Amino acid sequence: MLVISAVFSVAVSANQADPFPRPAGLEADIEFWKRIFGEVDSGHALLHDKRHLEVVYELVEIPPNTTARGRGRLADQVRGRYRTILQALANGKRTNLSAEEQRVLSLWPADVSNNDLLEASRRIRFQQGLADRYLAGLQRSGRWKAYIEAQLEAHDVPVGLAALPHVESSFNPKAHSHVGASGLWQFTRGTGRRFMEIDHVVDERRDPFRSSEAAAELLAYNFRILQEWPLAITAYNHGVSGMRRAVRNTGGTDFTTINREYKGRTFGFASRNFYLAFLAALEVEQEAEKYFGTVIKDDPVYDLELELPQYASAEAVAQAIGIDMDTFREHNPALLGPVWNGTKHVPRGYRVRVPSSPVGASEAEILASIPADQWFASQTPDMYHKIRRGESLSVIAARYDTSVSRLMQLNNLQSRHRIRAGQTLRLPYGGVSIPVGADTYTVRTGDSVGKIARNVGITEQQLMSMNQLRNKNRIYVGQVLYLRPPAPTSAPTESPGAKVTEAINEPLPVQVTESANQESLVAEEQTTEEVIAEPLQNKSVQASLADPNDYSVGLNNTIEVQAAETLGHYADWLRVPTQRLRELNDLSYSRPVVVGRPIKLDLGKVSAEEFTDQRVAYHRDMQEAFFVNYRVVDTTEHRLKRGESVWALTHRDYKVPVWLLRQYNPDLDFGRVRPGMSIVFPRIERVEQDAANRQSVADAS
Repeated sequence: MLVISAVFSVAVSANQADPFPRPAGLEADIEFWKRIFGEVDSGHALLHDKRHLEVVYELVEIPPNTTARGRGRLADQVRGRYRTILQALANGKRTNLSAEEQRVLSLWPADVSNNDLLEASRRIRFQQGLADRYLAGLQRSGRWKAYIEAQLEAHDVPVGLAALPHVESSFNPKAHSHVGASGLWQFTRGTGRRFMEIDHVVDERRDPFRSSEAAAELLAYNFRILQEWPLAITAYNHGVSGMRRAVRNTGGTDFTTINREYKGRTFGFASRNFYLAFLAALEVEQEAEKYFGTVIKDDPVYDLELELPQYASAEAVAQAIGIDMDTFREHNPALLGPVWNGTKHVPRGYRVRVPSSPVGASEAEILASIPADQWFASQTPDMYHKIRRGESLSVIAARYDTSVSRLMQLNNLQSRHRIRAGQTLRLPYGGVSIPVGADTYTVRTGDSVGKIARNVGITEQQLMSMNQLRNKNRIYVGQVLYLRPPAPTSAPTESPGAKVTEAINEPLPVQVTESANQESLVAEEQTTEEVIAEPLQNKSVQASLADPNDYSVGLNNTIEVQAAETLGHYADWLRVPTQRLRELNDLSYSRPVVVGRPIKLDLGKVSAEEFTDQRVAYHRDMQEAFFVNYRVVDTTEHRLKRGESVWALTHRDYKVPVWLLRQYNPDLDFGRVRPGMSIVFPRIERVEQDAANRQSVADAS
């Protein structure tokens, strides 16, 4: 049915009263960010101390039309001037001061030491103002604010967090960053895939509605793990594992202590200030009239949703609704270039958004008006893939339902690790897009029973039964298969004299054509995106912002064993024999490593940082490959009964990978479970599958 997606604002629930404490010792930092959001426009910048934000050296004017490179040169110039002054003061100069030297010295306490001033000379930062962009974002926020608040409340998240996009994107759904974050909520691809569909056809990060649902899910997850909103909000930038490490290292959850004392390797300016900037953005929003006068916000968007039962062309859907393609595209920003140029269909099950005013027909009438030859049971196949930054072969293989070894063979790759962004890979040919209602299909090179069944929307068993196939691996090119039950007198057709072989895997001998290259380029096209000046951006490398596990090397060169890891992994990353690790940890051959237990490492050949980087890359690769095909849709809290096994529940009942279960229960010791314990099981579903064919997968780890 048609669903109205705009809703009215809701109040904060009683159990979320005062969820955002204001640390008294950090008021000056909050005031700094209030100036950035409410007073200083993008034509100016504050030159300030990176750790003591109350120390502002100068309000710098940025000439109109200055490029990013020009701003960098200006920042270097003014930083250099103040660095010279601070270094002179750090050398003990206290008499015969110039007026400028005296002013700079007066910004610091009377008892400031020479060493403090020397350190300050290395901490000068240039922060561009955002007041004009904040105001524009405040006006735009009227389109989605009510919907965002409803999603937050539905996930038991304080509705005040609807102000977070002020910090992330200034409520600009077209915003993207130079580290790959995109949309209103600035999700990276790796984190976003847990909750949204993100590929070369659909990127739901660009949809303000769908990404808001995902943001509510991620924030709820962060709070479930960390139990404090200042930590959960900071984790949105720094990651759950980073904040768990901060709590361990500082001995508690006090945010002021973490902000002032935590020395994490990746806990930089962005992470340290993220919660404080959010508090400032929320306060400026609440006092908008004080900063901006009367603000007229955009009207709420009252889109209607229409779920497509099969794949269809964008042009056919737009015509059925009665809107032009530009309007259709404006209301569906998650659909990417290949959909609009006609090389890809709008996916089956996709919730198309349309303006409510032109729609006068019912959902059934709209769907019925789409011509039968414009409905398809499968997506058009991909023949080539242009590698994006951060992608690995395993992620690409998972997306196209093939293997890493197959991709390496097709593209003459000597190593799975030696690929580059912008490189075009040849893919195993995926067949053709089969129109809905087709009765038969002729097997082509590269087809398999499983692939044909998925394209048609039926099971392997149904396809085999309809065609009296005894072995799913024995089909041949040219064979005609029934796609729906045949008449009683019919039988599967075979080409006379055709040779029965194993399932064909060879691709068709196609060549790169202009149109194929154009499709790859269109998929990468970002001409509608707008690069924004983000005040805070975390550049730390980690498996995922939603991964709470600590992959770093601890004291005495030990690590905590994580799911999906083996001694063989550690040996490869350390470049030592597994026997060396068994000796070091007194492990017999019959004794496996246990998730959650410590293992001592031999760091004689690689550094702790090198080991951690390889370990993080392994987990990031594995998780991203999984979330190409699956996403988390909900959670279930299960109270263990006597005789129940966590392993059996994970694999048999809830069918989730062990590493994902552990991410929702990071402190669970699998060797010490007891009846009555509560365990949170994530519920997952397959991406781009009909509801009847969605399935979960279990991981053997």
